[in-house]
Amino acid sequence: MIAEEKINQLIDRFQFLEAKMSGGVDGGDIAALAKEYSDLKPVVETVTAYKDLIEQIAQAEEMLLDPEMKELAEAELPDLKAQLAASEGDVQIALLPKDAADARPALLEIRPGTGGDEAALFAGDLLRMYQRYADAQKWSFELLEYSESELGGVKEVVARVAGEGVFARLKYESGVHRVQRVPETESGGRIHTSAATVAVLPEAEDVDIQINPSDIRLDTMRASGSGGQHVNTTDSAVRILHIPTGIIVVSSEKSQHRNREIAMQVLKTRLFDLERQKVDDERSADRKSQVGSGDRSERIRTYNFPQGRMTDHRINLTLYSLGQIMQGDLDEVIDALQADAQAALMAEMGG
Repeated sequence: MIAEEKINQLIDRFQFLEAKMSGGVDGGDIAALAKEYSDLKPVVETVTAYKDLIEQIAQAEEMLLDPEMKELAEAELPDLKAQLAASEGDVQIALLPKDAADARPALLEIRPGTGGDEAALFAGDLLRMYQRYADAQKWSFELLEYSESELGGVKEVVARVAGEGVFARLKYESGVHRVQRVPETESGGRIHTSAATVAVLPEAEDVDIQINPSDIRLDTMRASGSGGQHVNTTDSAVRILHIPTGIIVVSSEKSQHRNREIAMQVLKTRLFDLERQKVDDERSADRKSQVGSGDRSERIRTYNFPQGRMTDHRINLTLYSLGQIMQGDLDEVIDALQADAQAALMAEMGG
């Protein structure tokens, strides 16, 4: 049963925000109020629909006492009660605590793991998979750092993904992705296993992380190109070392000014992620479910090409649609991961 008091508090808050905004507020407050209002609006719409169904059921039950209306009420009630059960589930999900970072852009980092050249080629396949998914979601996808292997795979890539609900959808992708297939580099037709590591970090905002200039060492160096006309002959690449944590960030675009911006943003995002990890570790010390917690050493998924199968080991989900998945059709697996995380959170709150 949904707590009536909590629902009424939400509606009261929403109506207060609505009145405040229509009455006019100072420029500094309007952005914060508008953000809270837009976050609350879908929640209030969900709980309002739930309250309307309760009222309709009460009215139908009253109609049962009227001989002339009894037959109509008996016909309506089963459907209304079924709608109420579904609506109650929607409300429970809507009332779950939200990750404040869900609406943020994300930095997507992909690096090859075990498997040599084949791991780098697989990292490139993952990059294209996420690019296609971003295109389907109408998100922007900007490569901040890209390093290619000799065979055309990926040594390292950092991309910024921006759009509606980016981190909320992509945060479950962090971890070790394993591939089983016959590599292009294998002449004997044997199946090899290799891996790539994916990290998805919510982008830091200026208010999240303040970096003391004395805590960083900034070096410029010659950017490495892919040979020929692409060789960069100026010292435009930027390398930043964050001394307290040992985090190193490199950006090697053509503009040194742009490289400083990119490297500082990536550094802030990694430091922000460290802070979030600390909080998550403290909060989840006694938690059994860790889906979406960002444990990047965990093997989360296997892509088996000979069988056309993808298995997500966290929720024991197996899909025989690997071709579509590699083309960026990730909604089914991400939806399942979100549903599992919501169910775990509801069980935790209930317990």
